[in-house]
Amino acid sequence: MTIDAVAISLFSHRLSALCEEMGAVLKHSAISPNIRDREDFSCALFDRTGELVAQAAHIPVHLGSMAFAMHDVVGRFDWCDGDVVVFNDPFLGGTHLPDITVVMPIFIKAVLVGFSATRAHHADIGGKSPGSMGLETSLADEGMVISPRYWFVAGEEQPALAASFYQRVRAPDERLGDLSAQRAACAVGVMRLADYEQDKLQSMFAQLMAVSSRYGRQCIAAIPDGVFCFADTLEDDGCGNGPLRIMVRVTIAGETACVDFTGTDLQTTGPVNCPLAVTAASVFYVFRCLMPKHVPQTAAVFEPITITTEAGSLVHAGEGAAVAAGNVETSQRIVDVLLGALAQAIPERIPAAAQGTMNNVIFGGGDQADNTWVYYETLAGGMGAHASGNGLSAVQCHMTNTKNSSIEVLEMHYPLRLRAYALRHGSGGAGLHHGGDGLIREWEVLEGCHLSLLSERRTNAPWGLAGGETGRSGINSICRDGVWSALPGKCTTRLMAGDRLRVETPGGGGYGLSRENEHQDSDHDHTGN
Repeated sequence: MTIDAVAISLFSHRLSALCEEMGAVLKHSAISPNIRDREDFSCALFDRTGELVAQAAHIPVHLGSMAFAMHDVVGRFDWCDGDVVVFNDPFLGGTHLPDITVVMPIFIKAVLVGFSATRAHHADIGGKSPGSMGLETSLADEGMVISPRYWFVAGEEQPALAASFYQRVRAPDERLGDLSAQRAACAVGVMRLADYEQDKLQSMFAQLMAVSSRYGRQCIAAIPDGVFCFADTLEDDGCGNGPLRIMVRVTIAGETACVDFTGTDLQTTGPVNCPLAVTAASVFYVFRCLMPKHVPQTAAVFEPITITTEAGSLVHAGEGAAVAAGNVETSQRIVDVLLGALAQAIPERIPAAAQGTMNNVIFGGGDQADNTWVYYETLAGGMGAHASGNGLSAVQCHMTNTKNSSIEVLEMHYPLRLRAYALRHGSGGAGLHHGGDGLIREWEVLEGCHLSLLSERRTNAPWGLAGGETGRSGINSICRDGVWSALPGKCTTRLMAGDRLRVETPGGGGYGLSRENEHQDSDHDHTGN
């Protein structure tokens, strides 16, 4: 195959820009603050077999999981122009239930050439807990499970989906409004690619994949051959089980990488179990970070990577397991263990541990269907320091990439008042280069409501590298009647009007011995083993 490098570069950038345009349409069409303001969504394009050909720089856990599982979804349907398929099943291409995916086929002169897709985190999808992210012990209790199904057939809406939302989901009008915004974003992808000739588009897709595969192999070839092992733990599953060990063995051989999670603990009762698609997304993210920015964002860059897991383990949960926190918390720890392993091979390129959590906060209230409200947010923290400098402070780390909820939007839409929002100075690990600081965020609730917290690194601090010190662990606390008390990393409880929740997020690990300690021979093990 003859590849025109300039044409492929232009084509790749055009596809990426199209995904960004899809994201802009989704953002400005959505109703909920979680999608409109926090931008908790992702947009991507796929070829006719369901292989990823382009994505925007949105949410890593969304896009990596779609790259892994989309081809299985599209193969289930006999597609027609005007079809729209919706799903959220974590064991059929999804991540966790709040992440709903909308897919539209792209036809050129009656020939199927690809797919336009969006995935967005909806503030609620039913279940026992507001926000659908409590401490449930089964997938069925976490919310409404949508196996891949038609929403539109040849342009005609199928009413069953909307009816089921009104029966099972809190604030269904908001949910359906956001879903319609996803459909509008997908339609932009369909419209833009329809400008191409069918044969030319297929040829360009093939060339783009070939170039991407070459980049992926070059990336792995630049890592020294060897076997690199690392282990770290989740503190608990919120249901009394823990610590939970995640173990990885990375084998680099020439242009190939085998990532083996054998030895990881079995799946558990609480919601920290990880579907295989989420584990794959975490692995893909780490290797993608080692590649140059200009590498096309396609599935082909991951062809040289083999993932091995044990079915029924924490990183390959069986169907029916509770997975709400697997997507947001366990994915972060998978990244940590991979970085810990690769730091042994390429220490100059790998940072110390970041905060290692998304600090999920979910409030929900309302005593009637028409005034139910749900607020969801993930909180930034410290990135790990690295050989070239300090870690960033108060940023979303690794598998998430959302914005915060602005004070004005939060107080306008919810019975909440923000009492504090600041850097958590000194929370980053010390060293030659300091880990980034976490942040402090404190809310006052103005009416009784339900609270769920899903967070990690509350007892096990983010590790440092090359003699750098650990970052400070996170702290969750509540104030009632003027008295502060600690909350565990994972919990669900009721709050009363006037209660205050304060979350202090972890700092990143430090890198290298600080100058005042250079003369000391440190025997401390900061590798997480």
